[in-house]
Amino acid sequence: MIIQQKMAQKPSIPKGTRDFGHAETAERNYIFDTVSRVFRKYGYAQIETPAMENLTTLLGKYGDEGDKLLYRILNSGDAFAGADFSQPLTPQVCEKGLRYDLTVPFARYVVQHQNEITLPFKRFQIQPVWRADRPQKGRYREFYQCDVDMVGSRSQLCELELVQIVDEVYRSLGIRVSLRINNRKVLTGLAEICGHPDKVTDITVAIDKIDKIGLDAVREELLGKGLDAAAVDRLVPVLTLSGSNAEKLAAMRSLMASSEEGMKGLDELEELFGYIAAAGIRTETVLDLSLARGLSYYTGAIFEVKALDWQIGSIGGGGRYDNLTGIFGLPGLSGVGISFGADRIYDVMKGLGLFPAGLGNVPVLLFANMGAAETEYILPVAAALRSENVIVEIYPDAAKLRKQFEYADRRGIPFLSITGASEMEAGSVNIKNLASGEQRSFSRDDAAAILEFLK
Repeated sequence: MIIQQKMAQKPSIPKGTRDFGHAETAERNYIFDTVSRVFRKYGYAQIETPAMENLTTLLGKYGDEGDKLLYRILNSGDAFAGADFSQPLTPQVCEKGLRYDLTVPFARYVVQHQNEITLPFKRFQIQPVWRADRPQKGRYREFYQCDVDMVGSRSQLCELELVQIVDEVYRSLGIRVSLRINNRKVLTGLAEICGHPDKVTDITVAIDKIDKIGLDAVREELLGKGLDAAAVDRLVPVLTLSGSNAEKLAAMRSLMASSEEGMKGLDELEELFGYIAAAGIRTETVLDLSLARGLSYYTGAIFEVKALDWQIGSIGGGGRYDNLTGIFGLPGLSGVGISFGADRIYDVMKGLGLFPAGLGNVPVLLFANMGAAETEYILPVAAALRSENVIVEIYPDAAKLRKQFEYADRRGIPFLSITGASEMEAGSVNIKNLASGEQRSFSRDDAAAILEFLK
């Protein structure tokens, strides 16, 4: 009998996901640390929510296109046992889903913990989210978001604070960005002035794609959604307005005069841009009347951040939402927030070479292993250096010195100590700078001198 050996399965990960080694993880932690430091500076406290939420929490919050991208989790056990196959199966066999973003779980959190929080409530959250999207450059199925939100106030000062955070975060990371701003009330007004107030969702979804597919394709999509040519013609001048923010606002006031909701949006935008000017924001802020952002829960200001020096989609976005907590039984609690797309920020920084050197926790000094007695001798030296926050490593095996040298070279460790019997007898340690070749001997107890040499 011939026994066929089963071929080993080639290891792989799902498309749209990524592994990160120690160097990449250190770089990502640099982003997370920078972002969270700025968040805390403005009084935001960190929370976390589960990776999975009940589908009833998630469905209907992101629009039809968003709902299609939700990852549904099959119930444990025999999910199909007792299922009624004459009825839609999804609600019967899938009761939970992976979170699509951090905003809806945050709204659920606020309602569930309303007696434990103080309003206005300011929180930030840095966790992964999942979307069943088609993987492509800059678009992943699993990615991290860094969200900062405030609920319990309708003041435009909350929007200003988010603009200030955007300004500080990206300048701290060294990324030049443009912050695009619009208002969903203005988009509602557009639907009203073109005679199709019932088509506001179709209009916002279509014009949100203008950067990707162009004005002509947006026109065709709007016609396909039931808008007549005259209505589309009334939208086009708005989507192609140019000039300063003040000039655009002035032009919109004449176009939007017949829409009360649209005028409210313009008032809010004018107030916000006034605050931005007074606050001395250095980041470019642009009124972009084609900006819609597809998520259906936004009701006021909307934001989108674009990198200026690297070709990629938006690296951040958010907006004002007045009704989200009402879905969970707590009406009248307005909130506003913005999300920093950590994975795209990482790609931008990697592409532009913006990460500082030395983020990978590479040891500064490697003690070669010369044997058991020698290892015991250098243990107090290693401990003294570590107490001064120096990253020190002791090679675990008494291997050939050539192998230990090669290890230090591959790891990029700049200093190597070879301390043997003669050094033990003299009460010293020997340390070599592998780049310059300089080698010096130190008293085993003189940690200060060793530290100076390692600088």
